[in-house]
Amino acid sequence: MASMLAKLHIPYYVLCATIVSIGGFIFGFDTGSIGSITLMPEFEVTFGKLDSTIQGLLVSIILIPAAIVSFGSGSISDRLSRTYATSLGCTVYGLGSLICCVAGLNGQSQKSALVMVFIGRSISGAGEGIFLSAVTVYGIEVAPHRARGRVGCIIQLWITSGIMLGYFTCYGSLNIASSVSWRLPWIMQTVVCASLATVVPFLPHSPRWLVHVQRIDEAKANMRRLGLNEDELALNPDTPAGTEVVEPRKEEKGWRRNVEQFKAAFAPGLRGRTLLALFMLGVQQLAGIDGVLFYAPTLFKQAGLDSQNASFLASGVTGIVNLVFSILGQQLSDRWGRRPALIFGGIIMAIAMTVIGILYSLPSLSSAGQWGVIALIFVYFISFVLTWAILMRIWVSESQPVHTRASVSSLALTVNWGSNFIVAFTTPIFLEASPSGPYYLWAGCIWVSVVVFAIFLPETKGQSIDGEEQNLALDVKVGWLKEQLEKRPPLSRRGTSWTAVEVETEKKEGLEPKKVEAPVPQAEV
Repeated sequence: MASMLAKLHIPYYVLCATIVSIGGFIFGFDTGSIGSITLMPEFEVTFGKLDSTIQGLLVSIILIPAAIVSFGSGSISDRLSRTYATSLGCTVYGLGSLICCVAGLNGQSQKSALVMVFIGRSISGAGEGIFLSAVTVYGIEVAPHRARGRVGCIIQLWITSGIMLGYFTCYGSLNIASSVSWRLPWIMQTVVCASLATVVPFLPHSPRWLVHVQRIDEAKANMRRLGLNEDELALNPDTPAGTEVVEPRKEEKGWRRNVEQFKAAFAPGLRGRTLLALFMLGVQQLAGIDGVLFYAPTLFKQAGLDSQNASFLASGVTGIVNLVFSILGQQLSDRWGRRPALIFGGIIMAIAMTVIGILYSLPSLSSAGQWGVIALIFVYFISFVLTWAILMRIWVSESQPVHTRASVSSLALTVNWGSNFIVAFTTPIFLEASPSGPYYLWAGCIWVSVVVFAIFLPETKGQSIDGEEQNLALDVKVGWLKEQLEKRPPLSRRGTSWTAVEVETEKKEGLEPKKVEAPVPQAEV
């Protein structure tokens, strides 16, 4: 294997990250297939015609358990390892897909079969909540500094490949005159989950996770095995340079361990980064991307593609565009900075969504206007794929030291899935009530995000991801605003009360009060 990789000039760490990142394919395949599945004629034969509320709930139900389980998945990843957590999550997800596969067999009623699909998707959501943050963190942790963006993007390539294959699988099975038409996507998911759950435990653990659990010799061995330079591995990543290394205290267990991990993520110096990470992955979904991906056939039909085959095919074209521009974005990810790409990508997305909202607000939309909407959907979509889709998860992992990386990534994914549920559940209902409303809402969320990023977002490209070397304080980035804040007196209650007490004490003792220089206000959160 090693000689083959050498001939192909593929580093072993890239192969390992690529295999683990197949978890992204599972996530993407469901995103690309579930909305189309609910529109298939044979699906309606088995389960009955779904109204917009039930359709939205069936599509989005997977996100509720994913969000709940993801809240504690960082602890699972820290205990079991990134690879074992991925394997466990894929096993659970595959079980849920298998339950969906067998729904409606043996003469089940439509109601019972539908309940079975809801149960299966809920179980799959729990598995997704376990493995997705572990997959993201593993890719970042096994990559060298110079290639971290490109390796971190591998999961996005798998996600987009899954979305594309999900669209075309449904397009190909649409006209199968049996329940196989809607069962086939879930059969494929089950097979992929079983395969990945079997293979991943045999891959090397993340060296940075091994350092975190004090398995130093094994961490060094895995660095060599992965083809990485040992100098990049900080053997005590959470301790400042020059500080004496202290043996770690006995770890808390159970729920107390989770509480301690989350407290560490909100400690001074990390609090601002953590809050920005939660905000970032929340607005990633509130920007409307899964409204576009889950309901692409519905959106294209609304824009004038009346034929069911045409709307399904347009969805497949969306999948191709997604994959092609994800590959391009991966190649550019280590050339662009995270900060400028997220800001300018957001501006283009917001303009596209705003104009679509305006077009749908017109009394009547001409044929040219309908094609304009379709073109703007692709403008929005390409901008998202090149910037927000690729770089946000990378920034979240890069911005945290190893002891909080898994817990913050999982907590951010909890927010992400919560926002995703809101979008996925409300989009068909919202579109039915107001064709322009969802686009205005999504545009507003993007504009707010652009402002926040412009003011606060620090650059992580090329920065160390180990401990104190990160130097990622959330200073205000806008020059004139920073100047205004620095002119204001400090608002620290602790500093004010301490100064007042000291001066009062000196007066009582008959001493000349010392001049106390006001501290320079800090803009760091």
